Amino acid sequence: MRWLVLLLVTTLSWSVWALDLQQAKQQGLIGEQLNGLVGAVTSSSEVNAIVADINRKRLASYQDIARRNNTSLAVVQSRAGQLNIERTPRGQYIQLANGSWRRK
Repeated sequence: MRWLVLLLVTTLSWSVWALDLQQAKQQGLIGEQLNGLVGAVTSSSEVNAIVADINRKRLASYQDIARRNNTSLAVVQSRAGQLNIERTPRGQYIQLANGSWRRK
């Protein structure tokens, strides 16, 4: 029983330390891309995991939007990328057309 409590406490404490998307963006680790997805500005296993998770969810959403509007995924991604970059707060990273990262 004691090991179960220790396991729960350890698991909960790790979730407090876990990095989320907004924190990663504020720290300059993740930025918005023109294709509507996020990218790793500074790569690490934790950052890459966040990027993969967010992009998987975004792509599913974009595919649903494209299907409902009878348009291509590329069109939805392009528009989402423009909107996401426009909404990115000053000081966070965006990816330029040439693939380089710059602070907005």
